[in-house]
Amino acid sequence: MNENCSCPAFEPTTASSWKTQIKTTSGRSILHVWLFMADDQYLYAFLAMDFNSNKMEEQEEGCEGEEEVVFSDYAKSILSPRYYPGATKSNEADGAAGRRRAFSFAVSGSHDEMREKHPSLKDTCWISENEDLPHRTTADEMDAERMKNVAYQYLCHLEEAKKWIEACISEELPPTTELEEGLRNGVYLAKLANFFAPEKVPIKKVYDRDQTRYQSKGLVFRHTDNIMHWFRAMEFTGLPKIFYPETTDIYDKKNMPRMVYCVHALSLYLFKLGIAPQIQDLYGKVEFTEEEISAMQQELDKYGIQMPAFSKIGGILANELSVDDAAVHAAVIAINEAVDKQDSEQTLKTLRNPNATLKCITDSNEQQYQGMLFKAKEEKRITTLNKSVREGEEEDVYDTLLTHAEIQGNVNKVNLAVQLTEVNALLESQDSAKLLAALQDPALGLKDVQPENIDYYLTTLLQAREAKMESTGSSNLEKDDVQAAVHAANILAKEERDQTKAVNEINTAISEGAPEDLVNLLMRPEAKLPEVFPYVAELYQSELRRLKEGNEEDLDHEQLFEAVKLLAAVSRINSAVDAGDPSETVRQLLQGSACIGDVDQDEAVAKRYQESLEAAKRRKARDQGQDFLSQQEIQEVVDEVNATVQEEQDRVMAVAKINECVDKESVEETLASLQMPEAKLRDVQDHNGVLYQRELKKAKTAKAESSEDETAVLWLDEIQGTVDKSNQKSKDAHKMATSMASLNELVDGDDQTALLEVLKSSDLALSSLTPDCALEYLEELKAEKTKKSYEGEETEWTSHKLKSGEVLYHNYKTGETAWIEPEGFEGSNTQLTREEVQAVVSRTTASYNRALLFQTNEPNIIQLQAHVRGLLARREFQQRKNFFTQQLPAIIRIQSWYKGYLQRKAYQDRMKYLNDQLAMVIRIQAHGRMWLARSKYRNRLKYMEDNVDKVIKLQAFWRSQKARNDYFVLTHSESPPVTVVRKYVHLLESNQTDLSAELELQELRGKVVKQIRSNQQLEQDLNLMDIKIGLLIKNRITLQDVVSHGRKLHSDDEGSGLKTLSKDKRDMLESYQHLLYLLQTNPSYLAKLIFAMPQSKTTKFMESVILALYNYAANQREEYLLLKLFKTALQEEINSKVDKMMEIVTGNPMVIRMVVTFNRGQKGQSSLRDILQPLVKMVMDDKSLNINTNPVDVYKAWINQTETETGEASKLPYDVPTEQALAQEAVIERINDSAKVLEKVTEKFLNAIMASVEKIPFGIRYIAKVLKQSLHERFPEEPEEDIIKIVGNLIYYRYMNPAIVAPDAFDIVDIGAEKSMSIDQRRNLGSITKVLQTIASGKEFGGESAHLSPLNEFVKKSFPKFKEFCLKVCNVEEPEERFSIDEYSDFVNQTKPIVFMSVSEIIDTHALLSDHIDAIAPEAADPLHEVLDDLGEVPGIEDMLGEVHGDPGTPETQQMLQNLGKTEISFTLTNKFELQEDDDVDKKRLFIKTKRLLVDIIRVQHNETVQAILDEPVTPEQKKLHDDLLQVRTDLNTSLDTSLLARSQSSVEASNLSLQMKKEKVKKSLAVLEEAEMVSSKDDYQTIVTAIAQDIRNQRRYRQRRKQDIMKMRKTSEGLETKTKFYGEQTDYYNQYIKTCLDNLAAKRHSKAKESKSKNGVKYNAAKLHEKGVILEIEGLKGGSDFKNVMFEINPSTKAGVFQVSAKFLGVKMDSVELVFQELLQLQYEGQAVTTMFGRAKVNVNLLIYLLNKKFYGK
Repeated sequence: MNENCSCPAFEPTTASSWKTQIKTTSGRSILHVWLFMADDQYLYAFLAMDFNSNKMEEQEEGCEGEEEVVFSDYAKSILSPRYYPGATKSNEADGAAGRRRAFSFAVSGSHDEMREKHPSLKDTCWISENEDLPHRTTADEMDAERMKNVAYQYLCHLEEAKKWIEACISEELPPTTELEEGLRNGVYLAKLANFFAPEKVPIKKVYDRDQTRYQSKGLVFRHTDNIMHWFRAMEFTGLPKIFYPETTDIYDKKNMPRMVYCVHALSLYLFKLGIAPQIQDLYGKVEFTEEEISAMQQELDKYGIQMPAFSKIGGILANELSVDDAAVHAAVIAINEAVDKQDSEQTLKTLRNPNATLKCITDSNEQQYQGMLFKAKEEKRITTLNKSVREGEEEDVYDTLLTHAEIQGNVNKVNLAVQLTEVNALLESQDSAKLLAALQDPALGLKDVQPENIDYYLTTLLQAREAKMESTGSSNLEKDDVQAAVHAANILAKEERDQTKAVNEINTAISEGAPEDLVNLLMRPEAKLPEVFPYVAELYQSELRRLKEGNEEDLDHEQLFEAVKLLAAVSRINSAVDAGDPSETVRQLLQGSACIGDVDQDEAVAKRYQESLEAAKRRKARDQGQDFLSQQEIQEVVDEVNATVQEEQDRVMAVAKINECVDKESVEETLASLQMPEAKLRDVQDHNGVLYQRELKKAKTAKAESSEDETAVLWLDEIQGTVDKSNQKSKDAHKMATSMASLNELVDGDDQTALLEVLKSSDLALSSLTPDCALEYLEELKAEKTKKSYEGEETEWTSHKLKSGEVLYHNYKTGETAWIEPEGFEGSNTQLTREEVQAVVSRTTASYNRALLFQTNEPNIIQLQAHVRGLLARREFQQRKNFFTQQLPAIIRIQSWYKGYLQRKAYQDRMKYLNDQLAMVIRIQAHGRMWLARSKYRNRLKYMEDNVDKVIKLQAFWRSQKARNDYFVLTHSESPPVTVVRKYVHLLESNQTDLSAELELQELRGKVVKQIRSNQQLEQDLNLMDIKIGLLIKNRITLQDVVSHGRKLHSDDEGSGLKTLSKDKRDMLESYQHLLYLLQTNPSYLAKLIFAMPQSKTTKFMESVILALYNYAANQREEYLLLKLFKTALQEEINSKVDKMMEIVTGNPMVIRMVVTFNRGQKGQSSLRDILQPLVKMVMDDKSLNINTNPVDVYKAWINQTETETGEASKLPYDVPTEQALAQEAVIERINDSAKVLEKVTEKFLNAIMASVEKIPFGIRYIAKVLKQSLHERFPEEPEEDIIKIVGNLIYYRYMNPAIVAPDAFDIVDIGAEKSMSIDQRRNLGSITKVLQTIASGKEFGGESAHLSPLNEFVKKSFPKFKEFCLKVCNVEEPEERFSIDEYSDFVNQTKPIVFMSVSEIIDTHALLSDHIDAIAPEAADPLHEVLDDLGEVPGIEDMLGEVHGDPGTPETQQMLQNLGKTEISFTLTNKFELQEDDDVDKKRLFIKTKRLLVDIIRVQHNETVQAILDEPVTPEQKKLHDDLLQVRTDLNTSLDTSLLARSQSSVEASNLSLQMKKEKVKKSLAVLEEAEMVSSKDDYQTIVTAIAQDIRNQRRYRQRRKQDIMKMRKTSEGLETKTKFYGEQTDYYNQYIKTCLDNLAAKRHSKAKESKSKNGVKYNAAKLHEKGVILEIEGLKGGSDFKNVMFEINPSTKAGVFQVSAKFLGVKMDSVELVFQELLQLQYEGQAVTTMFGRAKVNVNLLIYLLNKKFYGK
């Protein structure tokens, strides 16, 4: 270096001074050099030098001649674009910082020399001599640049953290400048926790993971749960807590760099564990705008945050994780040195150094370790060189050395790469065993590798490899690919195993299980079967069983899938058939999955399908008791209908063919068509073909004539009728011909009797037969036959003409008949025809009749002649009359003409006269009309004045009648008109009285609930007071403890209400309101919870939570819902818990116990009191009543009486058994006397109970009804009488019996605190209950109670009455009918339900639901899951009410938390799921809102129909009337404090709309409702008008119920106040007792005051206490000498009954505890003999109490 070359910036110095100046100026191993050339040009460059090594001389030589001069990125950034082509403007800001740290020194040489010495400078730009050197910056500029550089570095760290988190969670994060704000809600951090610790933070635990709540409402406190999940996951993984930020650093953005610092540390730690990739170093590789850097700088300045040392994370992590810091540090340095030497063997040796604590070192990876570590170290060295110097930061050795974590991470990286290569190679060979070993290798770090799934792994990995080859062109799988494939294979394997298991269980259930169990198994997700319909469980059971039996082995999944798919289709077909919709039925039949063939879609056929399927279902239900059809049965019905339809079509074609043949008049064709099978005509005979043709032709012609339609055809029934008619005609004709042949034969003989019988035959149908003419008939017929024999020739054929005119041809020899003339026919001359016979018979009979007539009726003949003459005369008269009748028009015309002439002449004469007197006529008419009108008016007026009272009454009657008619129409008509309804709609308006009543009812409910809670607490405190006083007497507990507890009884335990909660808990409260509403209205949740939770907690849960949730049934809504809960729970218990019916009696069913406890409490106490008080008081007030049926007691009383009366000791023994006592007649006599008295008194009780059906609480009666019905369903074979006995057990034994036995305990009678019932009173009542219990059980006295057998007759006589009483009790309406409540009542109620619950009750309920959610709501889609997800984890008392100051472990803090847990909150219950759209509930809610708006409209607008009212325009008068109505409502709400009445905001807003807007809204709503088929414009929306009328009718009922509720609440409140007063009396009684004790002990305490002062404390060593038996053992000490080294010191504290016990070991104080004497007494009272102190010493409780009494209480 040429020393003669000078430079103003830097003078030439020695090498050592260079080093000093370099380290002082820059502190880094970078030397920035200004190179000056011989021609005065200069170059800015830098030299890389290591000042920490001993290579200074080499570096100096390098400065002069070696090619070590290079441009770094930093140097390039300093040079302007003019001097270095690669520089950019964005680097100029950093260039200033670089120039600030640069220093200069001079070198000599020309351009060429420099290029020769340093070839790397051959492309360097040279600065001209006219340009100035870079100027030096000021201190302020340097500070500004430094701060800007800090901001840039932090932004780089943010970008590094962002990229790393994105790589881990596979999700895009907000931009770097917005990342801090995006991380505040902790969602991304929680998802990161799920990535590296999924078992600790499942994804479902991440609150608001889609960030919808954050985007809509911003940050909420529950977002801190996500941050806590991240902390727990890091703690679970093992990251040292030195890196952790505070929760407020993130949530409140107090120190976000600390969070980013933690993310960097976590990334390095996870990289070391092989869980996550290494975080990138992006310093100098990312660009930010000046605005972004300035904004970040201002943000950092604003909070004054000191930037963490990101570069020291590796060293800190190594120090925190290692056991021996020095050894680990030395081992790490050794590894770095070995890596620098590139000696792979030495590197492997250092890696295996135990002090290095490295894991998973594999010898075969030696070269890879060396290469990877060397590469990583070089990258770290270059990165370190490229970073600018941070002022004030000390140099760290790990700036250039690889840290322990980095070494482990790179080792893991190598192992992973090698193992992945092996996995990819094994996939080629498909060696399952080796592949499993490779996957289980720790180096690969795969999770959840299961050996049994290796075949699945191989298949899935091969598929993943093929997919990656197709998508990327590379077949090598990465770790994520392998892990994803393993995970997918595990899922697939599990699904297949679960599926196989499910299929096996299904097959078992098919053969052995119940239909319901089978359906449940089919519906399990693991089975992967199509949709299952539970309501046809028996269908699945029967069909699958049949399929399995046909398969002769278990069904596989494919068979089950197809079968269930088929059965689902069959179920839908059954549902469609039940719905009665033929089109839907056909649509379901056509589904391919139903496998129903030949389904015709014709509408008519569809109806046939529907009818036939319904009929088949009814038959099957009647015959087999199954309300479903199988697929085979459905197919059979379809085939049957198809066959019927086809048959009908064929018959139609046959009928058409018959008509066609008839028209052709072809006998053969007609006969053939009639005999077609398709026609299905009955009894078509060949020989009647001609007759068929004739008759059918005749019938068809007649039909055409009658219908005047030439194309008319015969129908099937007409054809059948004609065929039947023709057959009958043919049959009759044949019979007639046969009879005629017989007749001809008889004519030839002489048997007149036989001939007469044939003539009388119905076959011949001859008329005018007379038996007296038999001989004449024979003779005449012979003569006629003889006469005929002379004509023609003798042949075999003859013809007979029928009545119808047809001719029948008959062969009398062969019997053959024909309807057409035989060929060559000539009638026989030897055979008479029917016509000839009829003529002969008629002629003969007539002749006979005439002779007989003339002979017997001569007078009549004379009279007949007279009549004939009269007839002739009348006929002549009639002819004349007919002539005049025929000429009547002419006669009338002549007469009318003449009469008209006379009238016209008279009229003309009168008109002429009137015309002459016209003026006078008019005047007279006027006066006449006026007089008539006046007279009529005066008469009417006088009549009205005389009857004015009657007129008024008539008008009133008419108006009242009309009003009554309207009201009758309103209340009884199914479709009341709008004109009637509008007259009464004002009744729906709430007035001041209504609102006042609602307010009073709400206040009374709240007051009653609080009084109930207060009394319960008082009762618990009094019970505890009893215990404390007992302990005082027994163990001399300090009176101060008793007094302090007594003061608690006077404390006012008022609930705090909602105002105690802070504003940030509103979301939590809303979620709890949703939860409570869901629990209240869906009884199945609590019903299942009751049986899912431990039995020990059920009673407490019932008293503290369930009754509070239902407001102790304070109103009808809560009582209705509570009864629904009891019903559901009782049915659940009977169906799932009761195997034998008598278990209800012998056991203690939970639900029945809950029902009885509730109805015997304050709710039903008044009823119980009304029923039993008169009876119980009667027994108690009767001092002479002494019922004793105990033989031993009676025996002793008899002995005592005998000795008293005689004065001598009895010779009989005093203590004897029952049998010996009953051996005495006097005892039996006394028992019988008592039994008679007992029977009379019991009968009074029984009669009173029988008459009290209506007094029994509705809850008891309804549950009795449910119990009866449930037992019938569960045990249908059990007799009615046994079930009635169980119901009687509920009504009497469980409900009434305890109140009779102990009336004082159940407030049946009023007894003061200082009084009690006598023994005789209790015995009398007990004897009565014993008999009543026997009657209720239907049994008789026997066995041990045989001495009461005289009462058996009374018991037998009374049981039927009791049975009838039980049936009457069960005969009660459903709650819906009694309370007029249904599922939509909450939508129409003016107020929302309010419940009062304490914080502890809320937390306990939440915890129980969370613990048993799988049993309560197994379906993931159940609304309860969503509500519990909104609530998150179960909170603590402090989470809900705020933090409690003090040490959490102290008793005072615990007591404070316990008291805060009793804080009551009022919840206004709301339904989270009531705002869902497009369901029936929304339509019904819309119907209700529309109805309310329509009421307002019809109040001010009048018309006949709703449509007319809506179409009518609004007039100003109507608008004013509507506005006045709204103003009245507003004034009413303003005048009253309605804050307690929670109203629907949407309803209030709708009611305040203008009249026109209401009409528009009603029109739109009606259109929507009409689409939903809820209303119809065709009937002018009569449905909604009828609904309004129904509301008017219900309004009166609601007001009556409300009045009853108010009266009931008042009465209940008075009863509670009485009970509170009673507890107050007991409290005063206890206080008086305590005062007496204090007075008695005052003197004793005063005398020992000085002695007590001297007793400051006692000391014992453990050995001494062990000898006394106080200490049993001390953990870790063997005894003997060890015990002597332990000293215990017991000192009384300032609090009475509290001692401080301290322990010392070898004189060193080890621990101190507070010993409460009251707690020791409580342990003794509970029977706990041993307790622990200091967590190690076991102490005898009784001996410790003795020691304290002796040393401190003088006992």
